[in-house]
Amino acid sequence: MDFLLDPNVAYLVLLGGVLLGLMSLVTPGTGAFEIGAFFCLALAGYAVYNLSFNGWALIVLALSVVPFMYAIQKPKRELYLGASILLLVAGSVFLFSTEGWKPAVNPMVALLASSLLAVFLWVAARKTMQANAAAPVHDLDVLIGKNGEARSKIHGDGSVYINGELWSARSEENIPAGSLIRVVRREGLILVVEKDSSETSSLQ
Repeated sequence: MDFLLDPNVAYLVLLGGVLLGLMSLVTPGTGAFEIGAFFCLALAGYAVYNLSFNGWALIVLALSVVPFMYAIQKPKRELYLGASILLLVAGSVFLFSTEGWKPAVNPMVALLASSLLAVFLWVAARKTMQANAAAPVHDLDVLIGKNGEARSKIHGDGSVYINGELWSARSEENIPAGSLIRVVRREGLILVVEKDSSETSSLQ
């Protein structure tokens, strides 16, 4: 594993591990990101152990997770996402040290890899933030109070036609097929309806 003792290789492996780790926070439960992150970070840890490194850069790298977690929980927190990316880039570039203040990583490698990482994290994290803020596509509660048509006789159960869709329904009263109905509440995926004051539906 001597190839890992090249600071450029170790840097890329470290970035890969951090990226996979952050993606596992964005999409938890898949398992693939977690396994990949563990493998890459284990290899990066070997390199850190055998190479000279800056302790402050390691702390900065660890701190980058804090604003990232805060950013993805709610929308309109792009400032924290940007701060997380800056901390991540700075910590990873300066992690492996040489004599003086210059990083051991080749500047072109650092620039290209950091830019790609920053763009990917910005896009992926913002998509997650937008998804968290979006209302559910199939929110049955929006049907409460809506009018529709009984497509079958309804008592214990039946079916109704509302907003262009057919739904399972039940009622505490007998409702003939073709009657106008109004949704009172829902019980799971079943709509509880009552007969509307109108007499006959013109819905087809």
